[in-house]
Amino acid sequence: MDAGETIGGDARDLIERRRLRRRLGFWRVAAILAVAAAAGAWAWRAAPAGDHVARFAVTGMILDDFDRDATLRALAKDKAVKAVIVRIDSPGGTVAGSEALYEALRDVAEAKPLVAVLGEAAASGGYIAALAADRIVARGATLTGSIGVIAEYPNVEKLLETVGVAFNRVASSELKAEPSPFRAPNAQALAVQAELVDDAYQWFVGVVAARRGLSDARARELGDGRVYSGRQAQAAGLLDDIGGEEAARDWLAGARGVARDLPVRDAEVERPGEGLFGLTGGGARALALIDAWANRPHLMAILR
Repeated sequence: MDAGETIGGDARDLIERRRLRRRLGFWRVAAILAVAAAAGAWAWRAAPAGDHVARFAVTGMILDDFDRDATLRALAKDKAVKAVIVRIDSPGGTVAGSEALYEALRDVAEAKPLVAVLGEAAASGGYIAALAADRIVARGATLTGSIGVIAEYPNVEKLLETVGVAFNRVASSELKAEPSPFRAPNAQALAVQAELVDDAYQWFVGVVAARRGLSDARARELGDGRVYSGRQAQAAGLLDDIGGEEAARDWLAGARGVARDLPVRDAEVERPGEGLFGLTGGGARALALIDAWANRPHLMAILR
């Protein structure tokens, strides 16, 4: 190798090192900016707010959620929160989870004005959440209602036979772990399951009757599981106004004296362990929900 090749190689190495430093410098700056943005967002959430209307979102599947309910009860006690708008876009969920959410929202409503604003869908368990509010507002085409309870389970007995798998069982009684996906249910097991569904349905219909000022007979008539549009639900007395958040603010101002110029501030669920970036706790929560859904029986109040 001659001197010219050596010098050329050194020059190329120098250029590459400079390019590498520039790339590393860019990513360092990007990382610093990301940390600063996250810290700013965290500080904004943690900073005390002046008087405002809180907006709380209920979306997706409704399950039992201690942190969600604790956040709502904190809103009920927060003197700076003059009213709460709960925005619901959910097809429902488990009966127990919907009941827990309803009770937390009722605690809010007992402390300050609460308005439910329904989005694309607020059906079954989503409608249970809406019933906690002093006023229910929906779009004309919102899907709501679906007043009812369902319990579903697969039966893979024939499939197991086809692939040559035998499932053996030892139980303390015939009703233990019934209905089972591994054998056809007996009449007694189905009767017990029907009693569970009926018990949850009685509670649901009772809440509809009490909160909407309907007779038990009328609530049962409306609660046959069907889905209503927002306009149909309003005509049936299941909700109050057609509109969106503006209609909710109009009612708060006119009926409850909540100043129209108060700012609206989103209230987010506080989950211990999420940290500055809100990743660790959120990921753990997602895994916990998947585990709970996969491994436990549920009575469902959900739109199909």
